[in-house]
Amino acid sequence: MLKLYNTLSRQKEVFTPIEANKVRMYVCGMTVYDFCHLGHARVMVVFDMVARWLRASGYDVNYVRNITDIDDKIIRRAAENGESIGALTQRFITAMDEDSAALGVERPNHEPRATAYVPGMIHMIETLIGNGHAYAAKNGDVYYAVHAFEGYGKLSGKSLEDLRAGERVEVDPHKRDPMDFVLWKAAKPGEPSWDSPWGPGRPGWHIECSVMSEHLLGEHFDIHGGGADLQFPHHENEIAQSEGAHGHGFVNYWMHNGFIRVDDEKMSKSLGNFFTIREVLQKYDAEVVRFFILRAHYRSPLNYSDAHLDDARAALTRLYTALKNVPPVDVPLEWHDEYAVRFKAAMDDDFNTVEAMAVLFDLANEVHKTQSAELSGLLRALAGVLGLLHRDPVAFLQGGQGGAGQLAAEDIEALIEQRRAARAAKNWAESDRIRDQLAAEGVILEDSAGVTTWRRG
Repeated sequence: MLKLYNTLSRQKEVFTPIEANKVRMYVCGMTVYDFCHLGHARVMVVFDMVARWLRASGYDVNYVRNITDIDDKIIRRAAENGESIGALTQRFITAMDEDSAALGVERPNHEPRATAYVPGMIHMIETLIGNGHAYAAKNGDVYYAVHAFEGYGKLSGKSLEDLRAGERVEVDPHKRDPMDFVLWKAAKPGEPSWDSPWGPGRPGWHIECSVMSEHLLGEHFDIHGGGADLQFPHHENEIAQSEGAHGHGFVNYWMHNGFIRVDDEKMSKSLGNFFTIREVLQKYDAEVVRFFILRAHYRSPLNYSDAHLDDARAALTRLYTALKNVPPVDVPLEWHDEYAVRFKAAMDDDFNTVEAMAVLFDLANEVHKTQSAELSGLLRALAGVLGLLHRDPVAFLQGGQGGAGQLAAEDIEALIEQRRAARAAKNWAESDRIRDQLAAEGVILEDSAGVTTWRRG
């Protein structure tokens, strides 16, 4: 029985889908004006893991992750670069897809782009004006009237008065309340715009997700996810818009993954302490990065450092070594084996990948002890649910997990041949020197029955 932590209720709840055996899930995706950073990678990998586990549990999952392809940052960056908005966004969508694929993230069922849904956004705004939840201002903008929605603040757990007192809100003479937020922005000279009943303009950020999710999943669906930074105001505003427009519940379960931190500060572009996925993949194998992300519980802060990634690399190497030493046979994934039962219990407890990983290491130890090909196959099958251990073990261990600047495989083989010749000549000093040279390069030699194999440590 799957339980997940619902941000809305602030407790774990038994997951019961609206429609039996089917799950409709929406996750807020990327604003495509730059390369994705490691925080984006966590969103991608975490909700890929969620979708994989739901499918492994027998659910038919309809997973939507949107793309924001129009907003202030995109307009500003395109102007700075002297390129069209379409060219800018497509370039970074392509880069995002490449990064996502490298991390083993399966494509969502749908990846809607905001610009394709503007007519629907205009329609929802008209509905909100018509029922008193929104108003058109004299400057051509349209605002959501937060006082008109009784439940505003229920996701963040704060009253409207607390939010007014605690949030920095922009002073805008066109707003009736400082907490009111924009649904439609009047066009500025040179900006892209769409015709609307309020004049040329473009949608605000929050309305995009309310409309795209409704179009692809319906007015009421099961799971809405995203990073913890979106809980307020973005997701709070989505609830106000969608429930204000339709008069009934919007989402049953809200899930938020924790921040990635660097030196105990949130990784963010404003602090200048962020790393793009591409930068990290120059130093570390993509599966190592995926393992690093999943090794922590999705709701916990994740501390980024080379030391933590080095440790993740060493741990993943141990799992691949178990598969290398005992070649696996294909095993159908059934949930009655002791290890499979423990793995399922962990994943059904709010996607507890920490405990699920512990099961994988216990199983790897048992593979090492028993030399069982069936258990080795089970190890691969369970890890595969998390998108791990899908490669040839020898290729992983010899292929390198450290990015650019590594000693090439052919150079390693040449040094091993030199060491073999030195040992044949009983030149033990030269043999040891070559072993030490390779060890300094992160290459570990293993001598067994007169044969030398190697792997990267």
